[in-house]
Amino acid sequence: MTTETKETIHLAQKTDFSATHIPLPSSKSESNRVLIIDALTEGKNELSNLAEARDTQTMISLLEKNPPVFDVLDAGTTMRFLTAYAAITNQNKVMTGTPRMCERPIGILVDALRTLGAEIHYLGVEGYPPMAIHGLSEQKSNQVKIRGDVSSQYISAILMIAPLLPQGLELELEGKVGSRSYIEMTLDSMSQFGISYEWVENKISVAHQAYQPTTFAVESDWSGAGYWFSLLACADSGELFLSGLKENSLQGDSAVVEIMGQLGVKSTFKDGGVLLEKQAVKGLRHWDFTHCPDLAQTIAVTCAILGQNATFTGLESLKIKETDRIYALQQELAKFNADLKEIEPEVYQVIPSVTMPPEVKIHTYDDHRMAMAFMPLITKTRVSIEDPSVVDKSYPSFWKHCQLAGISIVSQS
Repeated sequence: MTTETKETIHLAQKTDFSATHIPLPSSKSESNRVLIIDALTEGKNELSNLAEARDTQTMISLLEKNPPVFDVLDAGTTMRFLTAYAAITNQNKVMTGTPRMCERPIGILVDALRTLGAEIHYLGVEGYPPMAIHGLSEQKSNQVKIRGDVSSQYISAILMIAPLLPQGLELELEGKVGSRSYIEMTLDSMSQFGISYEWVENKISVAHQAYQPTTFAVESDWSGAGYWFSLLACADSGELFLSGLKENSLQGDSAVVEIMGQLGVKSTFKDGGVLLEKQAVKGLRHWDFTHCPDLAQTIAVTCAILGQNATFTGLESLKIKETDRIYALQQELAKFNADLKEIEPEVYQVIPSVTMPPEVKIHTYDDHRMAMAFMPLITKTRVSIEDPSVVDKSYPSFWKHCQLAGISIVSQS
């Protein structure tokens, strides 16, 4: 793919931020879960505050129109969740997406669904979309094993259909469990709709039972909040108010409060959200991103700007996201003389920038988080970001919110 045809947005440097209210978008993770549950209860629920993210809007459109081909575009959760949904509802579907989506593995989920009795076959490369689903007419087993260290989305997809299985489900998680908070979010969402379960050690048991219609409001998105924490951490001074966030959140990315507390951001929860205030940097030595991998890009850029030689672990899943995020980070950090270096197997260290060029142009690799994670560079230099519309995947109003915060969009080309 050539970058010459991509639009580029040019941002002016800004170092101070006065009190601004940022109306954060809703959580697409939470939205996509309740949409599947809603579909499994035949839409009898009252859902509010659903995400504006393209991933969620794609899910809504496919569930409403129910076409013979579920083209999820580049939406990973939508691909995984709808694959399980199509199987349990005995539908004949072709699952496909963008070229990059068809490079992202799905074999672990397909194998689990086949164990349960689903009929699925690949239309191209074994273990990857596109594939054809022919329903799950008879449950062959109520016991499934899934690796816990690859993608929690496989686990969540299986769990949400578990109550509809005639024999229920006993799901065994093998090895290290990554993104545990996302599994907990799934189970809690299910419990909000009347489902009971047991999670003992590495086994999750869900009996055959019915979802109960209810009223559900989606929380604001902690992943999206991270970019504003980062902006304030890198700024000289300021404060921001982020709306719609809860202190006791089920979203794993709420860990950003603790991380950014060490990187110069004080968080105070108030009615309606959280107030962020710039304070002195205490220093971050190490963080394990196993349960919050979507924060890794944001924190890597923040540490590189603030001169923090932090070490990171738990980045294994980053290589199979929208892009190889480890490679992408390394390439773009190098543009302002920083790096993310693997110092031993699966242990990475941020090598901070010591000299900042007068302008940095960021390539986004068709990855929404690359565009937003590098925005805080405006506190140190002028920034150009290629393909700014890539943020539509999770945060379509991001650039509008940048302007709310006083960031000048100098031009678009």
